[in-house]
Amino acid sequence: MVKNEAICDCEVIHTELVEKVKGQLKPDEVICDLADFFKIFGDTTRVKILYALDQSDLCVCDISALLNMTVSAISHQLKILREANLVKNRREGKIVYYSLADRHVQEIIECGIEHISEL
Repeated sequence: MVKNEAICDCEVIHTELVEKVKGQLKPDEVICDLADFFKIFGDTTRVKILYALDQSDLCVCDISALLNMTVSAISHQLKILREANLVKNRREGKIVYYSLADRHVQEIIECGIEHISEL
């Protein structure tokens, strides 16, 4: 098998650039937290919920009906999204409405949709 990969056979070509970038890298714990954050988006159901909440605030029952899933399954996913600070809730009487936690989450969803739409 012939590989057409470019292989770097030296240690560093652009020392100054490597040092500059190294100085800007976040600590490993921040990078791990970022990786964990993006893992949340690795589940189709959670992404559907986030996308739905980007359209409108919804209660668990409405999300359940929208995604044709049980209330229990939706509640479980909402718990994960709440713990990741991606969604928040508010109570109006007996009904709890869920929404995206902030503008950043909305931008992540919308930028992701825009990016894949370009492909």
